[in-house]
Amino acid sequence: MSPYDVVHGLYRSLSTGDVPGVIARLHPDVIVDEPLALPYGGVHHGRDTFVNAALGPMMTYAVVEITDVAVYESAAGIAGRLTGTLTAHTTGETFPLTMIELHEVDGDAIRRIDVYTKNPEQLAAFYSRSAAPVAVAVK
Repeated sequence: MSPYDVVHGLYRSLSTGDVPGVIARLHPDVIVDEPLALPYGGVHHGRDTFVNAALGPMMTYAVVEITDVAVYESAAGIAGRLTGTLTAHTTGETFPLTMIELHEVDGDAIRRIDVYTKNPEQLAAFYSRSAAPVAVAVK
């Protein structure tokens, strides 16, 4: 599998809500660096840590709908652009989501993801308005 295929597969799984598919494309020692402004922000070391500290909490606040995905490959690596909508579980409020991610791929797994979210402060405020998150199991 090419690095492009690995990242495209990750996004395809994310777009369809296939959490096991997302997890399968992450290296066990993946490093995911999320914007600090977010409730789940920071550097997450390891697949299980990322799932429990970032992916799970993100899904507890809102339904994630990915509407467009683009993957770009160059000599410098792989970049991806995700756009979509978040809908808060508790309030029904929607928020337009745009993320740029830089990926390092090792074999058939993603080793590092640097996440850049458009308007991270407004996204954090959206999460804050969403009140208490709803428990959602991520497997």
